[in-house]
Amino acid sequence: MAEEKSKATENTEEKQVMIKADNLVKIYKTKETEVLALQGLDLTVDAGELTAIIGNSGSGKSTFLNMIGGLDRPSAGSLFVAGSNLFTMTEKELVKYKRDTVGFVWQNNGRNMLPFLSALENVMMPMHLSSTKKKHDKAIELLELVGMSHKKYSRMNMLSGGEQQRIAIAIALANSPKLLLADEPTGSVDTKTANYIFDVFTELNRRGQTILIVTHDTALSKKVKRVVAIRDGKISSERVLKEAYQDRIKETDIDWRSEDTQDEYAVLDKVGRLQLPQDMISELSLDDNKVKVFVKDGQIIISKPE
Repeated sequence: MAEEKSKATENTEEKQVMIKADNLVKIYKTKETEVLALQGLDLTVDAGELTAIIGNSGSGKSTFLNMIGGLDRPSAGSLFVAGSNLFTMTEKELVKYKRDTVGFVWQNNGRNMLPFLSALENVMMPMHLSSTKKKHDKAIELLELVGMSHKKYSRMNMLSGGEQQRIAIAIALANSPKLLLADEPTGSVDTKTANYIFDVFTELNRRGQTILIVTHDTALSKKVKRVVAIRDGKISSERVLKEAYQDRIKETDIDWRSEDTQDEYAVLDKVGRLQLPQDMISELSLDDNKVKVFVKDGQIIISKPE
């Protein structure tokens, strides 16, 4: 009896984890060279989290997002999403996974919508591939959620970039995915529209939707409760929204780009390695790649060798 209870507890804990990446590696090969896009990335995202991923171009963040979305296969390590092992999926299972488990909002609106269909028809389109009932009613409900029900009969060429992006969110939610993925969702819109889009994500998250956003938008990333930074294919640091800002997300008098809204933490990998930010390394004015490391008063000190 006790053993059965223990197993039930373990299963409950497993269900609470939405993404589990362990020592994840991705290698792109050409005839002449190999590119190591991910170099042993470790990350856990719980169900119900709204998490942002940041990093410079080429850091591996888009590669990671594509693998979670089932658009690319890992080379090594392990990757579980909503309990599904993306390493062992057959092509048939992968199609079902992309249809039912994840919803994707692309930066390029042309990939989100079919131009010859209305907004309403675009939102209903994914539902035709599933057993969703009352498709019309649900599509209207989703358009209302993103503030676009008044544009339900409009086609893509009749909508602004921000309007298209809001409809794209509704389309991504059409089949009630467990995980919503967004690649630079505010990258091509103005500040006012970006704020509105983030408010939509916040409301979805409040309702229990797990969301993972890749972004270069400084103001957006500084509003998110958890931000993961990827550098050279690995997690280098995490930022956590300070408690003083947790209930101030919608305040317009805060300069989210410049204000210090988050605490940043370096991330140790499984063997105790960490990545130091380049600006800190520059501060040391090192002659080579060696530093002195010692413990003093409960703190680890890294300094330039004498």
